[in-house]
Amino acid sequence: MAKKNAKAKNPRSSALVSLVAILVAIVVVGYVALFGIGKGTMINYLKPWGEAISLGLDLRGGVYTVYEAEDNTAEDFETKMNSTVSILTSRLTRQGFTEATVTRQGTDRIRVEIPNVSDPNEILRIIGTPAQLNFVDEAGTVLMEGSMVNNAMAAQDQNGSPCIAFELNDEGAKIFAEATAANLGKTISITLDGEVISAATVQSVIAGGKGEITGSFTPEEAQNLATLILSGALPLNLNQLEVSAISATLGVEALDRAILAGVIGIALVMVFMILCYRLCGVVADIALTVYIMIVVLLLALTGAQLTLPGVAGIILGIGMAVDANVVIFERIREEVKNGLQLSSAIRRGFSNALTAIIDANVTTVIAAVVLYAFGTGTVRGFALTLGIGVVTSMFSAVFVTHKLLDIFADLGFKNTKLYVR
Repeated sequence: MAKKNAKAKNPRSSALVSLVAILVAIVVVGYVALFGIGKGTMINYLKPWGEAISLGLDLRGGVYTVYEAEDNTAEDFETKMNSTVSILTSRLTRQGFTEATVTRQGTDRIRVEIPNVSDPNEILRIIGTPAQLNFVDEAGTVLMEGSMVNNAMAAQDQNGSPCIAFELNDEGAKIFAEATAANLGKTISITLDGEVISAATVQSVIAGGKGEITGSFTPEEAQNLATLILSGALPLNLNQLEVSAISATLGVEALDRAILAGVIGIALVMVFMILCYRLCGVVADIALTVYIMIVVLLLALTGAQLTLPGVAGIILGIGMAVDANVVIFERIREEVKNGLQLSSAIRRGFSNALTAIIDANVTTVIAAVVLYAFGTGTVRGFALTLGIGVVTSMFSAVFVTHKLLDIFADLGFKNTKLYVR
């Protein structure tokens, strides 16, 4: 008899342990999210999630520019446009602007966005040179194109003076060896869109594909020249259509207002859910808290840039999560009114609501994918956060809400009036 009673108590004890574990996890994770952990101790420092999330151009401030291809009827235009995007992206990444974005805009335009820049004019000078890079002899004959350069970097020559060390691919090494052999004692220049950016006298045959460009360079000049050489020859000539700087102050103020509006909205939604759905509303609020934590964690881990429309995407995702819970609770209410016991009503309610939830969320995910694939700038930020939010909302509704309702039922809260009006 004692063993039977012990077994009868097991579901309630297990449910209580599960509920306490969930609530403790929420508190601990929430603390880490807000304040981080490990700073000033022997533990590796984990930043607060708010600091770990990368802010986009509209929130962080920076600069953007739009280029247009001169000739969109060129042969194999699509391939050349994609190659141009890749070259510009690589150029910015090597300069340390890992959060910069280079995207196609329409058919023949390229948009470059660089958040959190300290010197927009210098950056625009680097990326704004639609370079046709060539190595030419004294007669102006093109000996080799910049696309044959595998690597270039600022270095020091044997006298300790700044220089540019470069390395060519196999084809370039062969061509350059022949060119230097034919131009001993003469000058080979590096031109960028016809303008000479470096000129050096050939003192020996450069074989093996490695060499140095020496001259009266400062370290900064050597680094900038190496960057321009490394960019290679862009497949297309580009015209700069517009360039604009965005104030970081304006972005921060907009973010603060958006967050405040989101907090107020979430608080009102939580109160509404409790008033309308009672214990189910409490469950929905806990699930909503878990949802928000997961979304913020994913943004921090994936390195996704958060834009102001992206904040709107998160808030819209919260609406989708609440809507999924409302559909579930209404189905449970219907099953209770049909005379089913609470456990059976919860199981049947989830089963009946699942199809509607999946259909609604899948269509939204499809829209987010299309926006991300064909949109640019902040539109992609909105699409990304919306997609993350919708997928997370399905998880929180289908798994978290279901688990919490089962826990409360196992704890003995079986009076249907606690769940439905």
